Amino acid sequence: MRIGILTGGGDCPGLNAAIRAVVKRGTSRHGHSIVGFRNGWRGFLDGDSIPLDREDVQGTLVEGGTLLGTARCHPDEEPGGLERVQEVVDAENLNAIICIGGDGTLEAAAKVGETGIPIVGIPKTIDNDVAGTDASIGFDTALMIATEAIDRLHSTAESHNRVMVVEVMGRHCGWIAVCAGIAGGADIILAPEEPFDIDKVAKAIRHRHRHNRGFSIVSVAEGAVPAKGTSWETGATKNAQGDPIAGQIGAQVNQAIEERTGFASRLTVLGYVQRGGTPTARDRLLATRMGAAAIDAVTEGVFQKFAALKGEKIRMVDLDKAAGKSNRVPQDILDVIKGL
Repeated sequence: MRIGILTGGGDCPGLNAAIRAVVKRGTSRHGHSIVGFRNGWRGFLDGDSIPLDREDVQGTLVEGGTLLGTARCHPDEEPGGLERVQEVVDAENLNAIICIGGDGTLEAAAKVGETGIPIVGIPKTIDNDVAGTDASIGFDTALMIATEAIDRLHSTAESHNRVMVVEVMGRHCGWIAVCAGIAGGADIILAPEEPFDIDKVAKAIRHRHRHNRGFSIVSVAEGAVPAKGTSWETGATKNAQGDPIAGQIGAQVNQAIEERTGFASRLTVLGYVQRGGTPTARDRLLATRMGAAAIDAVTEGVFQKFAALKGEKIRMVDLDKAAGKSNRVPQDILDVIKGL
């Protein structure tokens, strides 16, 4: 079989480990030919392809980013895009496509699959917001980076009796803010799943400084929003795609806390730092397992599915389980925040 592979959406640690697994298992165990497409669906539509063999993926397991490059492009949103996908499949004589991406990229993959093109997905996103899987490639590394940042800020916060606000990624789901906040011992955690009251936040910080410690750590997801009917509305704007702009909510929460408490407050925005660098061992393992499961599924003729972590096992799940849905932080984890 001749299999195409691409990475779409934002980069994250572990993508190369997944590509490596597809190439090595696909060529050595199954005897397939693997064709990589540069720059996600954009490169696919342009027919920008390269052959991939074992030698091409040597040493990539530990590397961040993606050796294929990536772009935010969905063929179903491009004029004639789905027809062009079929043209490239025919021109390259492809038997199937493996698409590695987040919720938007996998939703596009589902649309491609609906046209009859055999396709299999692999979920990746540091936000961990792909529905249908317990974890996505890249989340564990981002979580470790955010946790370490919060750990490091404790000493400065305590030394200067300051409030330290840490903004992390998470446009629609607060997995990084919540999990890194819990793991790093943050005192306040603000996530999209639970809109906040800034007056209650300020009150909690004042109480802590009076009765406990003279500093506080606040973990904020970039998509956190104030609750309706509360005293404070942000001036945060969104980008052309309707997503929160990094740094805005963190800056406004930081300013509001300082104004309401009178305590010196400082902001740290981690931004793209969370998406870069060497993947953790857990992400390398997850990516390798998902890559192997994806190429095995192609070999077995199982399509319109994506590799999902369910408990400790990798299962093949219908692509429409991820399309247009979000894996939000469940209430039982959000409840852990309360009372800590």
